[in-house]
Amino acid sequence: MLPSFQKKEVLTFRCFSRKGYALFACLHREVRIGVLSAATLLSAAPRLCAGGAQLRATDVRPDSATTLQLKAASVSGTRAPLAAEQAARMVTTLTREDIAAAAVASVNDLLKLAAGVDVRQRSAFGIQTDVSVDGGTFDQIAILLNGVPFTHPQTGHLAVDLPVDLSDIERVEILRGAAARVFGTQAFSGAINVVTSPAGRRVQASVEGGSYGTAGVSARGAYTHSTWSNALSAGYRRSDGATENSDFQQTRAFYQGRYAHPDLRADWQIGVSTQDYGANTFYSAAYPNQWEATRRYSAALKAETRGRVRLTPTLSWLRSTDHFQLVRGTPAGENFHRSDVFTAGLSAWTDWALGRTAIGAELRQEGILSTTLGQPLDEAQQVPVRGEDVRYTRRDNRTNISYYLEHNVAWRGLTASVGVMANRNTALDERFRWYPGVDLSYRAGRSVTLFASWNRALRLPTFTDLYYQSPTLAGNVGLRPERTEALRGGAKWSGLWWTVEVAAFHNRGTDMIDWVMYDATDKYHSTNFCLTGRGVSASAIIQLDRWLGDGQPLRRLSVDYAYLHQSRDDSRPVYKSNYALEYLRHKLVARLSHRVVSHLEADWSLRWQDRMGGYLAYADGQATGEIVPYGPNAVLDVRLRWEAPRYTLRLDLNNVTASRYYDLGNVPQPGFTLMAGAAWHMDLH
Repeated sequence: MLPSFQKKEVLTFRCFSRKGYALFACLHREVRIGVLSAATLLSAAPRLCAGGAQLRATDVRPDSATTLQLKAASVSGTRAPLAAEQAARMVTTLTREDIAAAAVASVNDLLKLAAGVDVRQRSAFGIQTDVSVDGGTFDQIAILLNGVPFTHPQTGHLAVDLPVDLSDIERVEILRGAAARVFGTQAFSGAINVVTSPAGRRVQASVEGGSYGTAGVSARGAYTHSTWSNALSAGYRRSDGATENSDFQQTRAFYQGRYAHPDLRADWQIGVSTQDYGANTFYSAAYPNQWEATRRYSAALKAETRGRVRLTPTLSWLRSTDHFQLVRGTPAGENFHRSDVFTAGLSAWTDWALGRTAIGAELRQEGILSTTLGQPLDEAQQVPVRGEDVRYTRRDNRTNISYYLEHNVAWRGLTASVGVMANRNTALDERFRWYPGVDLSYRAGRSVTLFASWNRALRLPTFTDLYYQSPTLAGNVGLRPERTEALRGGAKWSGLWWTVEVAAFHNRGTDMIDWVMYDATDKYHSTNFCLTGRGVSASAIIQLDRWLGDGQPLRRLSVDYAYLHQSRDDSRPVYKSNYALEYLRHKLVARLSHRVVSHLEADWSLRWQDRMGGYLAYADGQATGEIVPYGPNAVLDVRLRWEAPRYTLRLDLNNVTASRYYDLGNVPQPGFTLMAGAAWHMDLH
């Protein structure tokens, strides 16, 4: 008997229609065209499908004059790929259509559209942003680019500094909740996977300019021939800064290649990103003239064999350098860091009579050279800082070994994914620690899906948590690794033109890490404590053009809301938490897309949020002892977009009401900003 992953009902069609009432638009099930299958996905904004996978151009090729061959869509919520309709864990997906419609300048801005994601900016246009999920901190989330980890051990402040331009991105997948057995120990409270594709035959270029002397250019080319695909992109952006000492220059370059053969698929990528920026009061309001420069270099190779047993080897390297000045242009408080992360993994999965089983192992080597982080080096061991008359005087490294086993069963409407990760890290001891998890989903008919999950995870302190010392910060080499137990459940209803999802979660964290002050005159200390988080979320998407027809101007309406409550359990009371207790109690995102006239489209995005905690007020560089609550704020963004066959014009109006607010610390966010841009593209034959 074939496992349920392989069972398919065959339907054959000879005539096709793209009308809203056509059969493909209402099946909501797996369809086989001719002799091969394709999973249909409901669209959403964000797409609240079971997984984020979409059919790509390379997945479609003419086999004959009358037959198209399409591959089944898969999701990234498990170690072994599952079809979207069989997924056990829900993944929120921001698609290319969401990116094109939204008034955003970076991946960081794009993530603001998901209510369960907290995006705390220190500067506009995606410079220096902390991203977290469901009340976690910026260090507790795994950032991946095409499944390759981009999290590094120095700090999570720089985790979303990716080498890709928005034009490269095919979709962004957001997995909420502990996911260690899927993405490793970095996925403590969730994971964000940015997916690009080299497929296609197109060249494109864009220019933009607007408020505060902001300007940018980018270009991208992609070419597919036979089994080979390649894409190359590059971009540059600069600005005088929306607030004092927030000017920046930013460059990015990214190359991705693919070899797709019936017996083997291989993907490789190389990325470079640089940022130089005024850091205002980014890390302490006592020093308003900070400055920072970062460089990130990455390379990765991934392959997958075909056949009864599929093998997937992976190799990746990520280097991050960080040059920080506490007082811009001077050596005061200056420090240099260079971290390297090498990852090698091998996984295998196969179908058999009882389901789909995956097994694998991963070796991750993390190291840092620094002038402030790590153990002191003898003078003979010190390493010169490239381009500077300075030497790295400290070093640390650790090796993480993980083994995992996962089994997936799909029987009728039920899918169960059960797995465990065994993990050992040289920074702790020689013991293996076990992190199990269970994900369940049940499809009650064609429109209702119930889901639940329980997972455990672990995260080691960053090197900044352990070692950093400054006039305002004190690391703690005695920190214990964080541990969490996460429970999540909910339901999703889908119709021809609507999707509704509700969910609730409970997180119990032990030895959680935060930077806190114990009194008004204290510096921030990194410390462990226990934290319990509970929350609910609800999302609704209405495809107005499907409901009301194409003859009227309305296209899509979405509303996304998340509520969170966290409580700290610690024997020693704190005066102020810098991260863990400065979470979003409420976040509401509402979006409306509509046609204005002819080819002119508009997208309205309203974000209302209420942040707990507050920032310590300063006057003339001195702390006043007064904590000012963050409180609620609302931001309205609008994008106007003119779509033509060869070009696109856009006008972004951000923070239309000029709301004044703080995301983090004493760094004010910009008021009204205006950006205009134009993009041109040409298909290659």
